[in-house]
Amino acid sequence: MLTQGFNEIVVNNPYFAAGGGLMLLGTGLALARSGVVKGSGFIYRQLLVDLEIPSKDKSYLWFLEWMSQYKHRTSRHLSVETNVITHDNGAITTNFSLVPGPGKHLIRYKGAYMLVNRERSGKLLDMTSGTPFETVTLTTLYRDRKLFNDLLSEAKSLALKAREGKTVIFTSWGPEWRPFGQPRGEWYHKRGIPYRRGYLLYGPPGSGKTSFIQALAGELDYNICILNLSENNLTDDRLNHLMNHIPNRSILLLEDVDAAFNKREQTNDQGFNNGVTFSGLLNALDGVASAEECITFMTTNHPEKLDPALLRPGRVDYKVMIDNATEHQVKRMFLRFYENEEELCEKFLAKYRKLNMQHVSTAQLQGLFVYNKRDPEAAIAMIETLQNPNTVF
Repeated sequence: MLTQGFNEIVVNNPYFAAGGGLMLLGTGLALARSGVVKGSGFIYRQLLVDLEIPSKDKSYLWFLEWMSQYKHRTSRHLSVETNVITHDNGAITTNFSLVPGPGKHLIRYKGAYMLVNRERSGKLLDMTSGTPFETVTLTTLYRDRKLFNDLLSEAKSLALKAREGKTVIFTSWGPEWRPFGQPRGEWYHKRGIPYRRGYLLYGPPGSGKTSFIQALAGELDYNICILNLSENNLTDDRLNHLMNHIPNRSILLLEDVDAAFNKREQTNDQGFNNGVTFSGLLNALDGVASAEECITFMTTNHPEKLDPALLRPGRVDYKVMIDNATEHQVKRMFLRFYENEEELCEKFLAKYRKLNMQHVSTAQLQGLFVYNKRDPEAAIAMIETLQNPNTVF
């Protein structure tokens, strides 16, 4: 009786049978899903290997810099890292590095594929610097795990090569030390050589010696410190003080050094020697070592009048003649003042050759072109005036 009743209620009841079937099916699917998850995790652990690089680790910045220069990457999401360097002279240099942004990136390194996953830890911030904590995770086949060491060694070598022969200044960045500023000339210092250079520009008046120095300073973002050695109240002590306190990244300009000592023996009413002595200048030039990246320029119209002691290596490392304008320079100056006037330029050059004008300075040409700034034909008509170097427009 009980067995028959159970069969009628359970076995022969279609609703109960359907519910039991669904329960068994759900249980089976849950077990299968759990098996797939555990099985895939087991396979993942057996076949793949991960390497996590936290943002606090030194190799983190090395790896990002390496990725920014790696050619065989497939990154489609990038982040910019801006390095702003403020020099002592106020000049600002900005460099941009495009590094992989947060997300997944695929690279191929030495024949092996690696998945790079850069993650930010949610809203977790480094309270000392205000930046989010980040991690970079590298994933590759277990058999290729040795490539992690090769990759990190390559990234380290790349970073060290960029600083080779330079002194790197570090600044605090939260709890870390990070490179800051511009590297210094350790190569010079190791060899006992002051980190500076001296140049002599010589040539006829108006050839562009000072203009060249101004253009160079603009290109390098350097200051220009001009010293007038003929100034009466400039003494040896004051000169030495000024030259040892030159701002970093500056050009020291000493103009017309040949005329600086014509009156150095004159005395004032009290009988004291006035002005800078030649030996005082030599001592001051030898002492210009406190200013980093200092370039010394001297200019003269008469190099034959200069004392050999002033021109010895260490004080003057290189001599450059800035001569009168060549025909190529004449052409470029004409077209700079009168754009797209090719025919008139050829006419000007033909007359220039006919008059055999080989001793015309760029200052004379500039004066002629400025005087006729809107009339190139008038400049051609007045070309004879260039034969007199004392012509004033």
